[in-house]
Amino acid sequence: MIRALFWDVGGVLLTNAWDHTQRAQALQQFGLDEKEFHSRHEMLVSSFERGKIGMEEYLDRTVFYRERPFTKQQFRDCIFSLSQPLPGMLGFARALAGSHRYLMGTINNESRELNQYRIEKFEMRGVFQLFVSSCYVGLRKPEPDIYRLALEVTQFPAEECCFIDDRPINVESAVRMGMKGVQMQSLDQLRQDLAALGVTEN
Repeated sequence: MIRALFWDVGGVLLTNAWDHTQRAQALQQFGLDEKEFHSRHEMLVSSFERGKIGMEEYLDRTVFYRERPFTKQQFRDCIFSLSQPLPGMLGFARALAGSHRYLMGTINNESRELNQYRIEKFEMRGVFQLFVSSCYVGLRKPEPDIYRLALEVTQFPAEECCFIDDRPINVESAVRMGMKGVQMQSLDQLRQDLAALGVTEN
């Protein structure tokens, strides 16, 4: 019996926060050199998503290390605007939370400011009781320790927990820890796969 559901956020509930697609959109909008940006981004992304550096320092070192014809606030606003809900997904998660049958949590890789913005903007505190976010715990998927931490904090047996993600490697890591895993490809498919595990809205 599944007693806890852990969800990825970007690519499952919402669009990705600052993944390659979102970065490409922002770089194009502001006319930035993609190769130059990514050589800096790759050096900083782990620290950024682990909460070791904040958005201010990240932007100073990836974009604003030289004079730009736009402001840091304009670039930051663009980043935040790229977060959008995926159709039906938050409603489905909210319905499962409303059944009061499952502990609802997230396990996601995200920088602190973006994570906080998305939690507040999309009223995710009303859905989830626990946020195991890389920026808070200093661990990232697919590292096994982030899944282990979620299990230890909730004190549910791994086999009574299910992890949902859009990326196979992240699901595989959860399964290696003994959790059930579902790769999300569409809302209908997710609903069917969860139902096969006995997870329903009512």
